[in-house]
Amino acid sequence: MAEDILSLKGIQKSFGGVHALKGVDLQIKKGEVHCLAGENGCGKSTIIKVISGVHQPDSGVIEINGKEFTNMTPAEAIKQGIQIIYQDFSVFPNLTVVENLAFNQVLARKKKFVNRKEFRRIAEEAVSKINFDVDLDALVETLPVADKQLIAISRALLDDSKLIIMDEPTTALTKKEVKRLFEIINRLKKEGVTILFVSHKLDEVFEICDSVTILRSGENVISCPVTEMDEEKFSYHMTGRHFDGEGLSKSTSIGETVLEAKNLSSEGFENVSFQLRKGEILGLTGQLGSGRTELTLALFGLQRPYEGEILVENKQVDIHNPTKAQELGIALVPEDRLTEGLFLPQSIKQNIAVTKLEDLSNSLGVINNHAFNEESRKGVKDLGVATKNDEFPVSTLSGGNQQKVVLARWIAVGPRVLILNGPTVGVDIGAKYDIHKLLRKLANEGMGIIVASDDISEILTTCDRVIAMQNGKITGEIAGVNLHADVLANYI
Repeated sequence: MAEDILSLKGIQKSFGGVHALKGVDLQIKKGEVHCLAGENGCGKSTIIKVISGVHQPDSGVIEINGKEFTNMTPAEAIKQGIQIIYQDFSVFPNLTVVENLAFNQVLARKKKFVNRKEFRRIAEEAVSKINFDVDLDALVETLPVADKQLIAISRALLDDSKLIIMDEPTTALTKKEVKRLFEIINRLKKEGVTILFVSHKLDEVFEICDSVTILRSGENVISCPVTEMDEEKFSYHMTGRHFDGEGLSKSTSIGETVLEAKNLSSEGFENVSFQLRKGEILGLTGQLGSGRTELTLALFGLQRPYEGEILVENKQVDIHNPTKAQELGIALVPEDRLTEGLFLPQSIKQNIAVTKLEDLSNSLGVINNHAFNEESRKGVKDLGVATKNDEFPVSTLSGGNQQKVVLARWIAVGPRVLILNGPTVGVDIGAKYDIHKLLRKLANEGMGIIVASDDISEILTTCDRVIAMQNGKITGEIAGVNLHADVLANYI
């Protein structure tokens, strides 16, 4: 039986009065891919920072290869062969691939002068470890997300890594890029490198991981081989809830056309035609670069079409900006809630009520505070936003609850059409289920909904009909008995 490369016993960590970790245990065997899972706020990020020496635990034991460490530091963690690849990959976008790969090595050796030949030798050695074919002279900011991640992996291997921690590594990758990443992980595993794979995506966990540890509210829930787990058990241990699919049945009362595109073309897509009907959830799916995101932007006035027509309730309209889209009853939940959907320093209350400021103000522009507060409370209650106080900054919420705030904002104005781009990216299982159930409820009340996503399980779960896209063009329309994964795969 393989021995543990890392063993954490009884790790506790508090920040002020908040107990982030309550006696967490974690054992990772040499040469395995171990999944660390749990909903947002369960303690995953804190335990990673304890392992890497960023946070000192209040109590508990850290053992690496059987040796106990009482004062772990980032330098010591690296010395022991531990490397972390965060979601942002921690690369320098304004530097070349060579510079990104060689920088740490040169700093570690405390060299004062740059030797270009040595930089290139180090970089070539790094990419050769995973057979990564990349232009070493390219600026990193010009590369796709997948290549940035492979740069981070290559750099980690230069330091003779024994344990690589990958934090949500597939969040921004296409299906093809995920497959490539998994091939590299399997190769590293065969070479004796251990991987701690942090994720809450069930399909990925079952495909790539050997064992799993699930945390909830800073405590251990279960640790076992993946072979002893199934999707139902995984979801239950993650959330403490059973999901029976109640409230997710497809629509049976779809009405008249509420939105239509005729031969619509813009940057990123061309000659797109479709209809959306009242009470229907229409899926737009395709990999990154398919044009689905650009199409949602054009429908909301954030991107100008140069050809074709948009009709709202059979009347041709010119959606030249988001204000016009809102006047027509069209709302958009954007792809990146942090930079495009939320006012992070502002309160939950202000983020929810911002779309109704005009309705909540008198003729002089003075806000009715009572009505303002009631609007926020209603949004928090109706969408189940987990917060003790809506005066808290929206940045204090988990990803799923932040997404619920964005939804609450738009639902408050009662749009005809609700467009959601990647509605559950970075959202854990429980919040994902709640959002899907809410969308079905809104559709049953007559709202027309468009869900743009590359998450096939999300598309199959929520949508009545699906439009598949590839390279900016519609490749197929699937509905009814044909709406299943094998058919969709042929079009994307």
